[in-house]
Amino acid sequence: MTEFIDKAARFQRFARRSPRQAARALFVVMLDRLRAGLIRPASRSGFLASVYFTFFSSRFYREHRAVLSGIVANLNSDIAVQRSSSQLRRNIHRVEKGLIMRPRRAVFAEDYIEATVSLFLRGAAGTALDRDELKWAADVLTTYFSIVAETPRIKKAKERFLAWPSQAPTPSFVPYPSSSRTRSDISFDQLYALFSERRSVRWYSPAPVPEDLIEKAISAASLASSACNRQPYSFLLFRDPEKAAHIASLAGGTGGFSKNIPCLILVVGDLSYYVHERDRHLVYIDSSLASAQLMLAFQTLGLSTCAINWPDVDERERALQAAVGLETHERVIMFIAVGYADRDGLIPYSQKKGADLLLQAL
Repeated sequence: MTEFIDKAARFQRFARRSPRQAARALFVVMLDRLRAGLIRPASRSGFLASVYFTFFSSRFYREHRAVLSGIVANLNSDIAVQRSSSQLRRNIHRVEKGLIMRPRRAVFAEDYIEATVSLFLRGAAGTALDRDELKWAADVLTTYFSIVAETPRIKKAKERFLAWPSQAPTPSFVPYPSSSRTRSDISFDQLYALFSERRSVRWYSPAPVPEDLIEKAISAASLASSACNRQPYSFLLFRDPEKAAHIASLAGGTGGFSKNIPCLILVVGDLSYYVHERDRHLVYIDSSLASAQLMLAFQTLGLSTCAINWPDVDERERALQAAVGLETHERVIMFIAVGYADRDGLIPYSQKKGADLLLQAL
């Protein structure tokens, strides 16, 4: 309601200037009142909600276009020239889940194993695909064909795969017993202390952030959970303070401290990893899981961070597009400021909700 009062007041100011400005302000006020009246009925129906966002709000048009652009980019992708293949990663992880199932079925993955082998062979024939990704796929497929019962489709895929000359005699990038995991000696109290130590820092010393520490933190972030292990994100790094300050200034809420950021990371989700609209939220989920680990990893390396919100505002999106050159299917998730904390800089207390407020037992 306050927003509508503000716009009505603006209309009154415009009315004192020119008839054209007054007419435009009146139109804006009336349109906003109409929108306010339609929100409640539109919220009760999927169809009415679609009508509302078609004719009365364009807030989601950029996301709609990004999702469709991502699907097209996925369908047009060529694994032979890719460093990483979302389709291959997804299928290999699906095979892994079949391998670990209890009880494990004699026949599984039959409906997509031929497509998986085709993807693998095309990737292996090129030179771009990451070697560790290729080895993981080869090892999982080797294990799969050694235990799965043969059907005509599986036999055909197996023959094609075994014709590839480089299977490892003892696959190592394969499912393993939980008991063989590397055990950490970090206690809950130590972990909680790390969580408590990591706070959003906005004041940094001018000391540059070493690139080797950034790479170490990114390696730790890559271990975060990801749906079908696709990891649909990238981290764009700006270590030049002037460039970092300019990019940071495009986000809301950075006024007053953007020029103090020595290093900035853009977390970017890539919708070309998916062919179904239902998966459109995974870029936000997976990127956020990785970003949380990234910030904690920086904390252990003596570096402080601040997660900076990136709201979906059209003019800011266009400004960032001009500055960075993102594709239509790439969505900025957040910015992360990184640097050595200014010891005299203040940090908001920011009381967090307790478990009694967050936990709901059903």
